Amino acid sequence: MSSFPFLTVMILVPLVGSVVTAALPAGHRLVLPKQVALGASLLTLVLGAVMASGYDRNGGFQFTEDHTWIDAFGARYALGVDGLGLLMVLLTALLVPIVIGASWHDADPGATLRLEDEATATRHTKAFFAWALALEALSIAVFAATDAFLFYVVFEATLIPAYFLVGGFGGNKRRRAAVKFLIYQLTGGLVMLAAVIGLYTVSASHGGTPSYLFSDLQGLGIPLDTQKWLFAGFFIAFAVKAPLFPVHTWLPDTTEQATTGTSVLLVCILDKIGAYGMLRFCLGLLPDASQWATPLVITLALISIIYGALVAIGQDDMLRLFGYMSVSHFGFIVLGIFVFTSQGGSGAVLYMVNHGLATAALFLVAGFLIKRRGTASIRAMGGVEKVAPVLAGLFLVFGLAALSLPGLSPFVSEIMVIMAAFQHHWWVGAIAVIAIVLTAFYILWMYQRTMTGPELLGGGEAETTDLDRREVGALAPLFLALVLFGFYPMPLLNVINPYVQDTLQHVGVTDPAPTVAAAPQGGQQ
Repeated sequence: MSSFPFLTVMILVPLVGSVVTAALPAGHRLVLPKQVALGASLLTLVLGAVMASGYDRNGGFQFTEDHTWIDAFGARYALGVDGLGLLMVLLTALLVPIVIGASWHDADPGATLRLEDEATATRHTKAFFAWALALEALSIAVFAATDAFLFYVVFEATLIPAYFLVGGFGGNKRRRAAVKFLIYQLTGGLVMLAAVIGLYTVSASHGGTPSYLFSDLQGLGIPLDTQKWLFAGFFIAFAVKAPLFPVHTWLPDTTEQATTGTSVLLVCILDKIGAYGMLRFCLGLLPDASQWATPLVITLALISIIYGALVAIGQDDMLRLFGYMSVSHFGFIVLGIFVFTSQGGSGAVLYMVNHGLATAALFLVAGFLIKRRGTASIRAMGGVEKVAPVLAGLFLVFGLAALSLPGLSPFVSEIMVIMAAFQHHWWVGAIAVIAIVLTAFYILWMYQRTMTGPELLGGGEAETTDLDRREVGALAPLFLALVLFGFYPMPLLNVINPYVQDTLQHVGVTDPAPTVAAAPQGGQQ
C-alpha cells in the first residue's frame, strides 16, 4: 500500500485553497477567486480518485496515518478510511467542484444582496468560495478521523464555515436560519463532548491505558448500563446532525434561506456525518446499547419517513419542500442501519451516497429555475417546459430519482432498505412503503405545477432561458452517476459490503435465515 499521506493532502489542498482564495488582493478580477477555488476542489477530486484506485475492497482501515497530537489529552492525529469512510470522502470530493461550478454567480454583486462598491463585492465573492473550500477540508477530516477526540474537534469545526455560508448568502431571513442551525448543532455537539470524555474515562478503567483511538475503543468490554449512557450522548448529537425527528426543524428553515449551493453542501455532505457517526460510534463502539435502543430508533426513523413526506406535500416553497423530503430520506437511512441485517446496512450506506447525488442534482436544477423565475413559490410557476425544455427535462429526471424510480440509483438503495425492513417485521416495511407513494405524489405534483401548462405563468419569457453550457456541465456528472449506478451499483456495493459485514460481526448479529413453511406431515415433499 502507498505510504503517500493521501488523506492529509486531501485535507490540506482545499484548506490552503480556502486561505489563498480569501487572501487574494483587492483589485483582482472577480473571476479569480472562483478559478482558484475550482482548481483546488478539482485537485482534491483527482487525489481522491487516485487514492480510491489503490483501495483494497476486502475491507479494514487503509491509508492510515497516526501521529501524536495533544499528548496531555492522549489525543492523536490519526486518519484512515474503510469502505464507509472512502465513499463519504469521495462523495465530498465530487460534490464540491460541482457546487462551485453551479454557484459561479451566486455571490456576484446583486445575487444575494446589494453591495455598495466593487471592493465589497470582491470580498463577498471571495468569502463564499473560501468558506466552501474550508467546509470541504473539514468534512474530509471528519470522515477520515480514527481518533474520537480529533473527530469531535473537526465535527464542531465544520459549523464555522457552514454558519457563514448560511448567514452570509441567501434569503432575507438567512441570519435567523443560521443562528437556529448553530444552536441546534452546538447543543448536539456539547452532548457528544460529554460522551467522548466518558468514552475516554471508560477506556482507562476497562483497558488500562486511556485512548481515543477507534482501534483501542472497539476492543473494550463496556458494561451495558455504561453503554446506554454513552449511546444516548452520541445518538442525540448524530440525530441532530442527520437530522432525525424531532430534532429536524433547523433543516427546512436552512434550505429555504440558504443558496442552493450551500444547501447541497449541508444536506448532501454535512448531514451525512449524522448517519456516519451512528455507524462509526453507535454500532462500532457501543454495539450492545445499539441493539437495546433499536425499538426506539426504528420508531423515530418511521416517524421521520412518514412525517417528512406528509409535510412536504403541503409546502409551497420548493426549497423548503426539499428540506422535508430529506428528513424523510434520512429516516430510511437510519432505518436501514438499525434493522441489523447486511442487506439493510448495505442499503443504508448506498442510500447515503445516492441521496447525496440525487438531492444535490435536484437542489441545483431548482436553483437554476429559481434564478430565472425570481421566486421559489411553486404556485407562482407553471409552463416552464415551454420555454426551457432542457431544464424541465433534467428537473423531471432528478425528481424521479428522488422518488426512487427503477433505473436510477436511489431505487436500488431504497428497495434494499425496504426489503430489510419487511424482514425485520412486516409492519415496519409496510409503514416505510407508504412513504414511496407519498413521495411520488409530491414530486410529480410539484413537477406538474411548475413545468406544465399552456403558457409560462406570470410572463417573463425573455428571462426564462434554458440552461447554458456551464449549468448543463455542472449537472452532467450527477446525471451520469444516477444512471450508471442505477443499472450497475456493484462498484459501490463491492466497497460497502465488506464494511457492513465486519460491522455486523462486531455487533454480534447474523442475518436471519429465510423462513419456509413446513410441508404437511405425511404429505408430498
